[in-house]
Amino acid sequence: MRIGLVYDLFEDYPWMEGEAFDADAENEPEETVEALEAAFRALGHQPIRIGPARNLLPHIHAPGFDVGMSIAEGARSRNREGEAPALFELMGVPFLGSDALTMSVSLDKAWTKDLVAAAGVATPPHCLITPAGRVGELPSLPAFLKPRYEGSAKGLTAANKVHEAETLEHQANRLLSDYGQDVLVESFVEGSEFTVAVIGHDPVRTLPVIQRAIERESGIGLHVLERSGLPEKQYAWSLPGDLTSELENRLQQDAIAVFNKLECNDFARLDFRVDRDGTPWFLEINPLPTFAPDGTFAIMAELMGQSYPDFLASVLDESLRRISP
Repeated sequence: MRIGLVYDLFEDYPWMEGEAFDADAENEPEETVEALEAAFRALGHQPIRIGPARNLLPHIHAPGFDVGMSIAEGARSRNREGEAPALFELMGVPFLGSDALTMSVSLDKAWTKDLVAAAGVATPPHCLITPAGRVGELPSLPAFLKPRYEGSAKGLTAANKVHEAETLEHQANRLLSDYGQDVLVESFVEGSEFTVAVIGHDPVRTLPVIQRAIERESGIGLHVLERSGLPEKQYAWSLPGDLTSELENRLQQDAIAVFNKLECNDFARLDFRVDRDGTPWFLEINPLPTFAPDGTFAIMAELMGQSYPDFLASVLDESLRRISP
């Protein structure tokens, strides 16, 4: 089959004056596209580079490919991750991954938390700060502030963990100004942090749980503080807590429950914090995870004793069998 690949490389980001320094953080390096191409070729398929979602428009009436796959993040809109899936649907082309509705809802941290809570999975209390004021009851402090519709730690620094109402207001106003969207205020869960990948469809299953390093002083995930564009600093880190088989099983069950509640397809990555009493708390889900050769999925392949090309090919092959059994 001909596989139309939709993606945003770092150089594809359509910068506008005044945007935050990390506006392009979710875009991909060339190596990610090359990894996907190699995996599809290994399965006997022909990858066709499309590029950003806007490049699909000339294909509306004559797609030129049999199956679509998008890892494109788009820019500025809360529906940006759903642009390519919506266009695939408009063209009548089957595609890998979640549909436009799931992509858009899961990018909205507030709506996602409401659905996750309805699925019976614990998630920290939260409220929203909007340009018009606060929506909901302020959660207990310390709290962590996040732009409502972003991923890849965009907008996150050590200053986003706040202990006082005055600091919270100042930081929320900064995020409102820099990112032009509501701010999620979430109770900060002191403890450990884990990421869980879900793949497949029949059955849906999880990969080995990975623990993330925590910066000792703040308790914030090290991946937030060591991002490109932030001042370089040597951080002391730790891996608090113990990933027992019981905890891993609980995290995996919660991850599958969230994956199913949001009606995801094929693959997603979920982040959890585990408090000092051992209770897991859902933070976020990304049904558009990176497939970069140095990313989470590559690490999981190594833990499973597989080469990354072989692992990626098996994930994509299962996705293809879902849409063309």
